[in-house]
Amino acid sequence: MKYPQARLRRLRENPVLRSVLSEHTLSKKDLVQPFFVKEGLTRPAEIASMPNQFQHSIPSLVDEAARVEAIGVPAILLFGIPGKKSNRAREGFAKSGVVQKAIAAVKKRCPKLLVITDVCLCEYTDHGHCGHVVKGRVDNDSSVKTLARISLSHAEAGADVVAPSDMMDGRIGAIRAFLDKKGFKHLPIISYAVKYASSLYAPFRAAAESAPGFGDRTGYQMNPANAKEALREAESDLAEGADILLVKPALSYGDIIYQIRDRFACPVGAYCVSGEYAMIKFAAAKGILDEKKAVLETHLGLKRAGASLLFTYWAKDIARWIQK
Repeated sequence: MKYPQARLRRLRENPVLRSVLSEHTLSKKDLVQPFFVKEGLTRPAEIASMPNQFQHSIPSLVDEAARVEAIGVPAILLFGIPGKKSNRAREGFAKSGVVQKAIAAVKKRCPKLLVITDVCLCEYTDHGHCGHVVKGRVDNDSSVKTLARISLSHAEAGADVVAPSDMMDGRIGAIRAFLDKKGFKHLPIISYAVKYASSLYAPFRAAAESAPGFGDRTGYQMNPANAKEALREAESDLAEGADILLVKPALSYGDIIYQIRDRFACPVGAYCVSGEYAMIKFAAAKGILDEKKAVLETHLGLKRAGASLLFTYWAKDIARWIQK
C-alpha cells in the first residue's frame, strides 16, 4: 500500500509541537466567575445542586472575590438574593439592596477586579418571573422601566458592567438611554441577547431562589429549536446599544456562538450554566469522568466556537489548572 505524502499525525506526536500548533487556547483573561450573595447570611451556605458553589454573605463574598483576583481571574458576575421579595421587585433597585452593598464592598477591597452585575427581576419578585406580572402575564414595557432603574442603581454603587438577562424586548435601548441620561455613558452593557428557555437552569433557580411560581419562561426566553431568531436578537440588541453579546446555555449552543461571532464584529461571551456544571460535577463524583479534562475540553470548545468571555462556575478551578 502506498501511503500519502501528507500525514497529519506528524504534527501531533511530539507534545511540544502539538502545543505550539494549537489553534485555540484557554487563558485566565477569558474567565468570569459568577457568585451568589444573599442578604442576612452570616456564613456561606453550600448549594446542594451545585457542589462547591455557595450562597455568600457580603463578607464571605468579598473574601472569595479577593481569592479569585489573586489567582488571576479578572472578573466576577454578581447575583443577589434579597431578604424580602415583592410584586414590584423594589429590592432590586434599593440603594441599600444586597447587590448594591456587595458591589461597594467588593470594589473597596478589590478596586481592579471587574465587577459585572446581573440585571433581572426574577430574584426580587414574589412570583419569580423575570418581569412584572399584570393580569397573569409578564408585561414587557413596565418591566423594562424597572430593569433600567436596577441598572442605574448598580452603576451608582460602582459596578463596572451591567448585564441584563431578562429577555424583555427593548430593554437594552431603555437601559442605555437611562444610563446615558444619568451620567453613565461610559458604562458597558453585556446583553444576554440569546438566552434559551433551557432545562439546564434548574440548579441556578434553586441557588438564586428564583423559580417561577407559576407557568414557565418560554414566553420570553428563546426556543431551543431556533437559530435564525438568535441572529435577530443579537442584531436588535447591538442596534440598541449593547457592547457585548452573551449566549446562554453554552455547551449545546456552540453553533449559535459561532454564527454570532461570524456575523457581528463584537465580543461574544458564553455562559456555562448551572445544569452543565452539575452534570459534569456529579459524573466526576461518580468516577465516570475526569473533571479537569472534561472542563478544559468543553471550555476550549467554547473558545473554538468564538467565545471571547467564558462565564463559568469553574473559573477559579480553570485559572489554577492552566497557570497562564
